[in-house]
Amino acid sequence: MAPDPKTLAATALHRFGFGPRAGSLASIAADPRGAMLAELERPSAGRIADSDLLTTGEAARAAFDFRQERKAGRLALRSEREATEAEAKKAADAAKTAGKADIAQAEIKPADGAPADAMQVAPAKPDPGPGIPQQIYLEEAKARFDSALNAEIGLIDRLTWFWSNHFCVSADKGQVRPLCGVYEREAIRANVLGKFADMLLAVESHPAMLIYLDNAGSTGPNSIAGQRRGKGINENLAREIMELHTLGVRGGYSQDDVTNFAKVITGWTFSPLKQDPQHGGEFIFNERMHEPGAQSILSRSYDDSGYDQGHAVLMMLAHHQATAKHIATKLARHFIADDPPPTLVDRLAKRFLDTRGDLKEVTKTLLVSQESWDAPRSKLKRPAEWVVSSMRASGMMTADVRRVINTLNMLGEPLWRPPAPKGFSDDSAAWLDGLTQRLDIANEIARRIGGMTDPEAVADDALGPLASAETRHTIARAESRPQALALLLMSPEFQRR
Repeated sequence: MAPDPKTLAATALHRFGFGPRAGSLASIAADPRGAMLAELERPSAGRIADSDLLTTGEAARAAFDFRQERKAGRLALRSEREATEAEAKKAADAAKTAGKADIAQAEIKPADGAPADAMQVAPAKPDPGPGIPQQIYLEEAKARFDSALNAEIGLIDRLTWFWSNHFCVSADKGQVRPLCGVYEREAIRANVLGKFADMLLAVESHPAMLIYLDNAGSTGPNSIAGQRRGKGINENLAREIMELHTLGVRGGYSQDDVTNFAKVITGWTFSPLKQDPQHGGEFIFNERMHEPGAQSILSRSYDDSGYDQGHAVLMMLAHHQATAKHIATKLARHFIADDPPPTLVDRLAKRFLDTRGDLKEVTKTLLVSQESWDAPRSKLKRPAEWVVSSMRASGMMTADVRRVINTLNMLGEPLWRPPAPKGFSDDSAAWLDGLTQRLDIANEIARRIGGMTDPEAVADDALGPLASAETRHTIARAESRPQALALLLMSPEFQRR
């Protein structure tokens, strides 16, 4: 028997969004599939319109200026300390000459019983708060979470998070931290419904990625800069583009292909921040760093045409059959099942190839395929998804960003800090050990707002027909409203999509 519309609506919101808010189930129950598809057609779908957020260049320059000012402050303090020490030494030497070395020594280094003013401790400096790089990081994080909390459905935000993990960078690399959020907004979010080739180009030429995977300084040994400075090629970005971003581990490329591709993208860097105050931190192609000559990649030859050589290789990879299969598998695994139906993967891959990587069309195929709706709800939500789902179900409309970030640290999915270029795992098994920590978070949310909510009403809004009789019975028997809400957020139906 086919599920009723409200069950389909609840499944859709948990599987393709961030779970229902109050009233969500009723608003899409008439046509859950149609509501998902309509989400893709909204003007400026998923965009974050906040004029206070910085561009990539602005963020890079602001962080650089902050570091320079802090460095200058440290140098000034060191100079002041050295001058003070020199004056003290000069005074001590003069005192010794006058036969007053004991007095001079006492004045320089007070001993027990010295005058009180000589032993005064300098007043504690006021807490300056987070530095500019961290402020930028926090502002971008808040915009990200608020967008997910306030989305009607959340499909575009879920797509953004998926692609951001696929093309991950890490804030653990100092220069990347102030760029993580703007990278996601400009290179990922802006392209989730566009062509994969456009997203690929935006990602691989973004300073955050060039810094993270060490391509900003990669220099062809036969280039002008390479001959003068003796620098060499770094293969990290070329390897990860092939292995993780496009073809996949078994995509048919060789080590020679990686090496040759690394040569092709030498010179893909960013304008020096110190020398270029107007455009520092923005992508440039530096011809002086580029390895000259034609290169062969996947049995195709690419003439030396500077930047266009790298562009041509990326376009080839973007439209490759192996890329289509790799992307289709990851999409189906993320949204549907750890072991996605092969028929669904094949259909997504075919649509990818037929449309030249049109991601909106691939997403539509995911949404209309029956396998996407028939799959059992066995996929465990990743920590960040579960946290946002819990906040939405509890009625929260804005994020206490520091609290959310600390929560994700505890749950093992720190924001924009993946453990490796592969990103966070999309297999449920990787997150099972963290369920105990989720209970602590559920209790914390419940303590904060549980007394102001009706848990049974929240169950109706957040799960509807998905809530089993056992879950409803457990909620009804809870000793308090906060306990009931925590039990709801920890229920199997709420944990899974």
